[in-house]
Amino acid sequence: MTVMQTTPADTEHDTPADISADISTDLCSAPPPPHPRPDGQDRYTISEVVAFTGLTAHTLRWYERIGLMPHVDRSHTGQRRYTNRDLDWLDLVTKLRLTGMPVADMVRYAELVREGEQTYAERQELLEATRRDVLSRIAELHDTLAVLDRKINFYAQER
Repeated sequence: MTVMQTTPADTEHDTPADISADISTDLCSAPPPPHPRPDGQDRYTISEVVAFTGLTAHTLRWYERIGLMPHVDRSHTGQRRYTNRDLDWLDLVTKLRLTGMPVADMVRYAELVREGEQTYAERQELLEATRRDVLSRIAELHDTLAVLDRKINFYAQER
C-alpha cells in the first residue's frame, strides 16, 4: 500500500480577510479553559483532583513517586492536599503527555523547573523539540486525512 503525500492548500486566491479569519480562529493559540474549581478554594483532596482532571488517583500518586509532581502538601492526618498551583501543573503535564513526550523527558522538565530560572534555555530547548515532533505528527495526520477523504469521495461517487 502506498500513501500519497498531499500538497498544501492553495492560499494564493485567499483574501487577507480569509487568512485573518483562519488565524483568529486558531484554537491551538487559545488559552486553556479554566479548571472547574470552587471559587475561593485552594486545597483539594485527591478525589477532588481526580474529578477535576480525569486522572486516576493511581496516576497522581505515580506522578508524585517518579518526581513529576512537585511536593504535594499533606493534612495533619497525612492526606494529600493539592493546590491550584498543583492543578495548573497537572494541566501542563497532561498536555505534555498528549504531545507524546516521553515520561523521562517530562520528569527532566520538572527537575529543570525545580532548579530555577537558570534552566530556562534548557527548558525552552526541550519544549521546542517536543513542538517539532508535534508538528511532524500533525503533518502526517493531515496527509492521512487527505488519503481518507480521497477514498471516501471515491466510494461516494461510485454509489
